[in-house]
Amino acid sequence: MWEEIVPLGYIGSHQRVRACIRAKRLSPDPVTARPPSPRVVSGWILRRPETLTETDQLRLKAVLVHCPELDALTGHVRSFAQMLTERQGERLPQWLDAVRQDDLPNLHTLAAGINRDRDAVIAGLTLHWNSGVVEGHVNRIKMLKRQMFGRAGFSLLRKRVLLA
Repeated sequence: MWEEIVPLGYIGSHQRVRACIRAKRLSPDPVTARPPSPRVVSGWILRRPETLTETDQLRLKAVLVHCPELDALTGHVRSFAQMLTERQGERLPQWLDAVRQDDLPNLHTLAAGINRDRDAVIAGLTLHWNSGVVEGHVNRIKMLKRQMFGRAGFSLLRKRVLLA
């Protein structure tokens, strides 16, 4: 093995390679790959399944096999994402019922919050109108206000907002 890795750039000695291999052979724990980080797994769950590479799909499947709660969470997240992207707000009551049936306390909190404003959420998931333009103007006004903080009064802010 040492003869194979020296041309690849290894500068260590033959004895060091031998000691490393011996330690691995005598180790009671099998050498396994590192588990993916929570951030990586959540990225796999939140992405569209068809955009994942084949290796990522296999690794996600392996994680979901070992954790049934995460498997249920993945199903709920993906069905909510489908409702959101395809404007299927009429499916929200069935989704809320399915979430309540599973033992996922964090999703129960989300479902309770959504249920408080159920009509507004259904309208937001169904209708094509949105308040993006208004939010953009509010964001612009707040930016102008922060830029001028401590420098001028309301009259200058009013002129900048109206003339911009």
